[in-house]
Amino acid sequence: MPIFVGDDWAEDHHDVCLEDEAGGVLQRRRVPEGVAGVAQFHSMVAEHVEDPSEVIIGIETDRGLFVDALVNAGYEVYAINPFSASRYRDRHSSSGAKSDPGDAKVLADLVRTDRHNHRQIAGDSELADAVKILARTHQNLIWSRSRQANNLRSTLREFYPAALDAFGEDLTSSDCLAILRVAPSPEQGLALSISNMQGALKHAGRKRNIASKADEIYEQLRSQHLQPRPLIATAFAVSVSASVEIITALNVQIAALEKELTAHFEKHPDAEILKSLPGLGMTLGARVLGEFGDDPSRYSDAKCRRNYAGTSPITRASGTKRAVLARVARNRRLSDACYLWAFASLQRSPGARALYDAHRAKGDSHHQALRALANRLVGILHGCLRHHCLYNESIAWPTKQERGKAA
Repeated sequence: MPIFVGDDWAEDHHDVCLEDEAGGVLQRRRVPEGVAGVAQFHSMVAEHVEDPSEVIIGIETDRGLFVDALVNAGYEVYAINPFSASRYRDRHSSSGAKSDPGDAKVLADLVRTDRHNHRQIAGDSELADAVKILARTHQNLIWSRSRQANNLRSTLREFYPAALDAFGEDLTSSDCLAILRVAPSPEQGLALSISNMQGALKHAGRKRNIASKADEIYEQLRSQHLQPRPLIATAFAVSVSASVEIITALNVQIAALEKELTAHFEKHPDAEILKSLPGLGMTLGARVLGEFGDDPSRYSDAKCRRNYAGTSPITRASGTKRAVLARVARNRRLSDACYLWAFASLQRSPGARALYDAHRAKGDSHHQALRALANRLVGILHGCLRHHCLYNESIAWPTKQERGKAA
């Protein structure tokens, strides 16, 4: 006879509630995080069942050492979206009351009655999980660099617009960082000679067109702009120097992570399939693999994979009104990767370009057309992974005549 467990987790403890098939509470307890907590959890469930497969758990996360221990023990673990758990709580209580032990019971009730509507934690390989960790860390650092670049852009706009003219939007490039390191203020930029600029560019790694690039920067830094007061310029220059050092360090770490990510991704048996699809290179392919995972039983069909990616639209219909909208609840990292994938495929696949153009001709916006293309590409990926075959343009995008012959 199975038992149903709700686990409301916090940073240092877990509130656990055990229920029988009728919804009766068998036991409640708060267990600590770590080895001691896992041991207490096993002891609790062992009082009621002998086979780990009879333990069905609901928890609002699919990551962490505690969750790994539950999955490895052979329990059936469901990762419940916190939004779904909140709505389930509202179905059965109108008071608005909320507590950790109460949330544990809600999760136990949810997997007892509605687990067929939720996702069991997938059995992804260790390599796929490693790729996911590296891909997410790599993406986090890129986001951090973008924030730092935006801060630098705002600072330069306030006191050093000539530098923005010289480097435009590319404030994370080695050229920009090299010049701003030696000339973080307008006064220092005016005093910088062409030979010093050439030396800075060469030291930063530029190997071609050093002289022409230095001449271009030299002219831009000497363009006419309003000048800040001396003390203000000094203060801003210190801020610029700090930003330059942070962005430089982030560039180094991003490059190192990219090497590790590539090395791990290339070891995966599905890497060649992913790389064969138009628009998927090493980094983007690794992100897609990491977020989808590699458990072959995780997605029963292409629709399930599309729903998880958030590329498939949702329909809201009531009476005579009907609206097709983008999916809000989704894996945002995966949906972003699929969006970039669709954009990159436009230059590499005639079929992808034709589908995009067809949606644009119907009046769809650029973003709507890319979402539709991403939805199609996810379906193609599902077919390639299911049949263990590389991408084929003619099979993925058959002509009308080929579709007629197939019919």
